[in-house]
Amino acid sequence: MAPLKYLQAYPVTLQDKVRELIAQERLGEHLAKRYPDRHEVQSDKALYAYVAALKQQHLKNAPGIDKVLYDARLDVLRNALGLHTAISRVQGGRLKAKKEIRVASLFKAAAPEFLQMIVVHELAHLKELDHNKAFYQLCTYMLPDYHQLEFDLRVYLTWRELPSTDHTDMRER
Repeated sequence: MAPLKYLQAYPVTLQDKVRELIAQERLGEHLAKRYPDRHEVQSDKALYAYVAALKQQHLKNAPGIDKVLYDARLDVLRNALGLHTAISRVQGGRLKAKKEIRVASLFKAAAPEFLQMIVVHELAHLKELDHNKAFYQLCTYMLPDYHQLEFDLRVYLTWRELPSTDHTDMRER
């Protein structure tokens, strides 16, 4: 059977369960039952407020964020669902670093839990640059179900790439 590219790091038993749902054409239905809602964070301004509120709640001492936006250029194929950057600019005689968080536009139509997981992931990079133990501990501090949501998000991405899938909304399946 074809490899599940988003799930390759997970145990074969989990991959087989996903393959079974795909074979039965029930993966979209399964996801819709688990994540029936769609979030209302649709504009860059609303996304900035959403990210700022999560940062204030969990990472008060982390550096400020200057820009947050949905980015249609982020490519799921290169595993870029979100992106954090620090852009350095010379202003006057000083060097200023501006922190940005970009979230892939596909998350405008996603479940609120998936958006929260991506934002938590990118916020964790404000304190931990690498995907190490401390990084994932910070993610689970901010979002206790982080690992389950990351897995489910990978299942969602798998479902989105199925040839017979209507990508507008998983509730339509």
